[in-house]
Amino acid sequence: MKVRELAVSGAYEFSPDVHRDERGAFVAHYTEAAFAAAVGHPLRLGQNHHSVSRRGTVRGVHYADVPPGQAKMVTCTSGELLDVVVDLRVGSPTFGHWDSVRLDPVSYRAVYLEEGLGHAFIALRDDTVAAYLNSAEYNPGAEHEINPFDPALGLPWPTDLEYLVSRRDRDAPGLAEAERAGLLPSYEVCRALHPRCD
Repeated sequence: MKVRELAVSGAYEFSPDVHRDERGAFVAHYTEAAFAAAVGHPLRLGQNHHSVSRRGTVRGVHYADVPPGQAKMVTCTSGELLDVVVDLRVGSPTFGHWDSVRLDPVSYRAVYLEEGLGHAFIALRDDTVAAYLNSAEYNPGAEHEINPFDPALGLPWPTDLEYLVSRRDRDAPGLAEAERAGLLPSYEVCRALHPRCD
């Protein structure tokens, strides 16, 4: 398992070993030992879910109140997607920065993001399936969103696709508006969830 920390602190790309033979392939997206060695703590599993998306579907930028927050490990089991992590933690050295990773069932890469980070993706093919391991169950009252087309973020959406976006995401506030309204998580509170030396 190869691990790379992304440009947003608290987000990682995992590239697992893929075992192929005449039958197909076998891969372990998550092993507790490798994950904990890279991130500094095991992943608490509160919920597992999948989404199926048409080509051009944009989901996010989504995040949850901290505490408790919701960390995520995201893989793509069918199709292809561009996964984006955005630092929404007020006071973070990388506040407002983002990084992206292309996920598909060929490379089997996965992206992990800690509590307080925003998550979004765009489906690059029809019937793209994103699979999530979440540290906490979905709590609608604690979920929020940032507009994925906020020009201040400048997220790397391909320009050759017709975007399909929920009303919730399309009408979401931009980053600056959410910060002014006090809707964003605090970097200090988020870091206290997983104490470690930086």
